Amino acid sequence: MSTRLEPGVAAPAFTLTDDTGQSVSLSDFAGRKVIVYFYPAAMTPGCTTQACDFSESLDSLRKDGFEVVGISKDKPAKLAKFRERDHLTIPLLSDEDLTVHRAYGAWGEKKLYGKTVEGVIRSTFVVDTDGTISHAFYNVKATGHVAKLRRDLGLAA
Repeated sequence: MSTRLEPGVAAPAFTLTDDTGQSVSLSDFAGRKVIVYFYPAAMTPGCTTQACDFSESLDSLRKDGFEVVGISKDKPAKLAKFRERDHLTIPLLSDEDLTVHRAYGAWGEKKLYGKTVEGVIRSTFVVDTDGTISHAFYNVKATGHVAKLRRDLGLAA
């Protein structure tokens, strides 16, 4: 079981491959606030809803000082299809070996249709300008998540 992160701790560093084959590191966002969210699988209904919501909200989130990256265990080629199919504008990162998922506590036991299984825990983290976690949300809902996140961060709708 992964350890859950709490506000005030340093965000685990990462470098992952995006849907274009480029390396993206958390350090690329140094000095900026970044929303890092983990989702179970590209091109599934809930994950599509969530990714489209973040993409449609990206300009307003940037105006409020936030960047956004989505992380899944999907291969970069699948992420590229996801981006193209749904016209996504947020960076999509591949963590096939689940190292980053585990570092953030976004992999572990969860309930699925009443059964306990091991898998991706839909989670969102806000990393502050100094590289610390300011907010950690586990077991988030895909639908309406960006609106709830904006409320939790005190941002206008």
